[in-house]
Amino acid sequence: MKSAVVAFALGFAIAGPALAQQHEAELDSANNNVANTASLQRGAKYFVNYCLGCHSAEYVRYNRLAQDLQLSEQQLTDNLMFTGEFPFDTMENAMRPEDSERWFGISPPDLSLIARSRGTDYIYTFLRSFYAAPERPTGVDNMVLPGTAMPHVLWQLQGTQRAVFEPDEHGTQAFERFELARPGELGVEEFDSVVRDIVNFLDYIGEPIKRQRQQLGIRVIGFLLVFLLIAYMLKKEIWKDVK
Repeated sequence: MKSAVVAFALGFAIAGPALAQQHEAELDSANNNVANTASLQRGAKYFVNYCLGCHSAEYVRYNRLAQDLQLSEQQLTDNLMFTGEFPFDTMENAMRPEDSERWFGISPPDLSLIARSRGTDYIYTFLRSFYAAPERPTGVDNMVLPGTAMPHVLWQLQGTQRAVFEPDEHGTQAFERFELARPGELGVEEFDSVVRDIVNFLDYIGEPIKRQRQQLGIRVIGFLLVFLLIAYMLKKEIWKDVK
């Protein structure tokens, strides 16, 4: 598990400069739903287990997380608080900055806003698009971000897949599909669900107030529609005698 969280840091830290050259791959829809509390709870678990050892989410406090995810303080401290001492602490990582700079050359970035900056579809597709590439230092490459320095941190869950390339009409080798070379602990649908939960959690921490904002928006629109109907009926009453 420790190696997984260290590896996860490489993708968003070391691979950062390569984002400007990302491959314009077709992105799959994450179809995540921040109103799904159970999904957010699972996503928080995966985030703490696979990400928080190197990354942080400094814009989120544990007590706010517990409130939004409907967790008791005991559940919070027992299952999620491995780096903070108090419920009002922010989600800081467990890695010392001097260690991360010595190992990676740069401190792994904070992931609080990664879903807002890259988009949920990008993260969802990226985490599912690793394939075996023995020539790469990490042994894998990614279809969304070719040349990425990030190892496949979820390989135990997904397994190892290989990319099948076939020549297109111009004779260029084009990506055709993925084939599973070695199965992981989860099936395809189960793994996709895990990734979706992670994406959902990252989407949530990017804007914790999103659910309340959407609910308020629905109420405001409903009020405006009712007021519009009243205004229309009033207009009809005032102008009924005007020919």
